[in-house]
Amino acid sequence: MQLIKPDVNVDFIGKRKIAFALSIVFILVGIVSLIAKGGPSYGVDFAGGTLVQLRFAENTSAEQIKKILIPNVLSSATVQQFGDQANEYLVRAKDTDVHGLRTKILQALGGHYGDNKVDLRRIEMVGPQVGKELRQQGLLAVLYAMIGILVYVTWRFELIYALGAIVALLHDVLLTLGAFSLFGKEIDLPVIAAFLAIVGYSLNDTIIVYDRIRENTGKYISKGFPFTVNRSINETLSRTILTSSTTLLVVLALFIFGGGVIHNFAFALLVGVVVGTYSSIFVASPLLISWDERKRNKAKK
Repeated sequence: MQLIKPDVNVDFIGKRKIAFALSIVFILVGIVSLIAKGGPSYGVDFAGGTLVQLRFAENTSAEQIKKILIPNVLSSATVQQFGDQANEYLVRAKDTDVHGLRTKILQALGGHYGDNKVDLRRIEMVGPQVGKELRQQGLLAVLYAMIGILVYVTWRFELIYALGAIVALLHDVLLTLGAFSLFGKEIDLPVIAAFLAIVGYSLNDTIIVYDRIRENTGKYISKGFPFTVNRSINETLSRTILTSSTTLLVVLALFIFGGGVIHNFAFALLVGVVVGTYSSIFVASPLLISWDERKRNKAKK
């Protein structure tokens, strides 16, 4: 199946400076948002504390739930609606003593809403030290993935290609992290898994284009490296769009119908697939041209 004719000739390289400027602006917006909010918003997995998921038989409000639980059951907590259900809520608290907490919560809420009107669907607790260790391990997992990619792409192509791939992957992770900050979403272990999936997906797209650039280097040597890169992007464009579109359909279905448990995971993949496709066309490959031009200018001097 081919959505785009193989002889298409879109001038992606001619628009690379505009693309670079847009990427820098969006990354800066994300960084400013992170600084303004004091860093990423971590879930219970990383921040430590207690997470309680509740479902009510009748409609209620976060304010009412909070009023019942604080300070009688929990010292402090945040309550928010969970997923698309109007009567389902998440309670996040810094308390880490869960001994008898289930009974206390059900008794407190049952006294207000009535017996068997509240379903405590799950309760999770992570100590602050464990949360800190999980956060460090998650960051190390992303770092090790980057190092492994650097080694692999250097071995398969050359160092300049590896650096282009790493910059593109950092671009993707920073944009996704910025989107999480802007939309006020929490980062937990499934989101770290999504970041690693984004890294793998984006790298696969980039490697496809790099392979075509290497194949075409000898074919279009008389027309210059920028022409070779642009031609290679156009030749792989149909495959890139088809792959990204089918992946987006699956991720979008997860985001809409998957429920609150995997909502943030699906959101990360949704943003990651879009920016990963964008970076393989407008970041990873054009960077090769910028470095090639710099190398030629140094040689002339």
